[in-house]
This record gives sequence, structure tokens and C-alpha cells, in this order.
Amino acid sequence: MRYQSKQYVRWDDLDAFGHVNNAVYLTYAQEARFAWSGILEMVVARAEVDFIAPIYDGDTFLDIELWVSAIGNSSFTMTYEIKMKGELVARVKTVQVTVDMGTKKSHPIDDEQRAFLSKYLETE
Repeated sequence: MRYQSKQYVRWDDLDAFGHVNNAVYLTYAQEARFAWSGILEMVVARAEVDFIAPIYDGDTFLDIELWVSAIGNSSFTMTYEIKMKGELVARVKTVQVTVDMGTKKSHPIDDEQRAFLSKYLETE
């Protein structure tokens, strides 16, 4: 199963060249992940972006789909597809590590978290 999010391209997302700044793609992924995250307390350990097509249109909506592509002991990998008007414009991958917010240390994914993640698991 994939989680779907809709995000608005804001005027200040555009850079001097008139397209969405490359760093903003990670913000789009972060906002989708935050809306999806539910019971998880996590930090991003790694992020990568494949830019497929520039986004020149401000004042438009993006569709973001995300899913879990791997589950480890205390980390998991997520894949995101960012689309504008049905066309793929970027693919993002992130690795999250589950953390105890009290100690700020990683911990193994518990059974409840693993069940939540498994609902979105889609191996490549």
C-alpha cells in the first residue's frame, strides 16, 4: 500500500532560475513523511534524490506517493515519487532510524511499529 499526499508549490519554493530549488524536494518528502508517520519516532540518517524534471510552475499542486521499501532492525527505507500533473518529476529515498526521544538513541523497531511499516512495505 502507498500513502498519498498532496502538496502545494509555494512561491518561495522557487529559486532565482524560476524553478523549485533542489533542497525543497526533501522538504516535500519530509512533509509527506510527517503526515504519514503515525506512531513512529525517527530521524533521517540518509537521503537521496533523483531529479527527473524541473518544476517551474508555482501555484500548483504536487502528488507525492510514499512507501516502505525495506525494514531492518532499527531502521527502514522509504521511497517517494513526486509527480506534477501526473508526470514523475523526482524520486526520493530516505533511511530512517527509530529513536527513543528521551535518550536520543536508536532502538529496535517494536512489534507495533513493524506492523505499521509492514502495511506500506513494497519491495522493488
